[in-house]
Amino acid sequence: MKTFFTGFSAVLAIGALLMSCSSPKPNSAPPTPSASARELDVQIGGKPAVELSLSEPADTSQPYFVSVDVLPGRGMNIFQVRAFIPGKGVVDVLSAPSLQEAAGLMNGGPDDAYATQSFKMGGAILVPFANRIRGRLSADKKTLQTTILGKTVTLDANWIGKLPTAEHHAMHGLIMGRAMDSVNTHADASQASVIGSLDAGDFGGHWLSKTQLTITATLQRDSVVLQVTAKNVGDADDPIGVGWHPYFELPSGDRTQARLRVPAKQRALVNNYDDVFPTGKLVPVAGTPYDFSGPTGAPLGKLFMDDCFVDLRRDPDGGATAEIIDPAAHYGLRIQGQSKEITAFQAYAPPDKNFVAFEPQFNWADPYSKIWHGKETGMVVLKPGQSVTYEVALRLFVP
Repeated sequence: MKTFFTGFSAVLAIGALLMSCSSPKPNSAPPTPSASARELDVQIGGKPAVELSLSEPADTSQPYFVSVDVLPGRGMNIFQVRAFIPGKGVVDVLSAPSLQEAAGLMNGGPDDAYATQSFKMGGAILVPFANRIRGRLSADKKTLQTTILGKTVTLDANWIGKLPTAEHHAMHGLIMGRAMDSVNTHADASQASVIGSLDAGDFGGHWLSKTQLTITATLQRDSVVLQVTAKNVGDADDPIGVGWHPYFELPSGDRTQARLRVPAKQRALVNNYDDVFPTGKLVPVAGTPYDFSGPTGAPLGKLFMDDCFVDLRRDPDGGATAEIIDPAAHYGLRIQGQSKEITAFQAYAPPDKNFVAFEPQFNWADPYSKIWHGKETGMVVLKPGQSVTYEVALRLFVP
């Protein structure tokens, strides 16, 4: 009997083992995607470009973000974003040349004076002001003086239009050519990020106080998030405007049918589309070719735009969301201005180009000009020790 029960027990044990091997384990989770953050071989502005990337997911029936290239040597320019679009494969979200070409263009030469190549490609970060500032031009036409918070400020006159009547002015802030003091990366199972820190000081003697900047780009499957935190580390009031200047590519290549949705009630009139100086007058968009405020926006058609849209309709959380829609490519991109301090979207869309430069901004153009007659124009004034964070998220959808 002893032998019988011993053998029978062995049979039971073997059977249980076989069942455990063949039966699926309850609540087993699918493998999570892996992320990476690495320095590339290409150096721009004296620092290596950084690539954030995610491995391919199991489900490729929906669009997702693939990678982000960032230039810590050029003010943390978010230079390229790539996404997978079902039916099209991996596409460039931003209009930009290769990193190798960019290294040749962003070289500090005559065509890159004041680092202006930085806002002609990819997605430059604009601090401590976005857009234009006018002032009294110096005799050599290299600088201008203007008044900010009752104090005289000298800025580089780094831009001018193409017409003979064009006026030199300051354009797009003071960090486009600045390299980060430190760069750190992080990656885990679901996301990758790069963090750049810059002790901007008084921006080379051009600003009223001293600013510490922390700029973070984070890649996830369903989002790319940009955060810019400015802290006043000086002794005086620190006026801060932040913007981002991404050139969004249209995957189909057919601009006329692509649509734009802008949650704005008004736009700022300008003197012309060469200088693009605001006149101080705001006009309603309703019933005009510039009304992109409907639930599905409106087609770009052949309309030229270099316009500042203001009086934004806010999301329930206080942010503001715009959209670029390319029906022919079954492609949609939400640009979520998640900071309540974002008061404007600047849209630049030449009819002969396959992009829309779409810029969420704290401030309006020439924010301290007398033309505004005391209107609130979006600049955030930080007291010593105070900080403010600019945050924008990109999210893909199928229209």
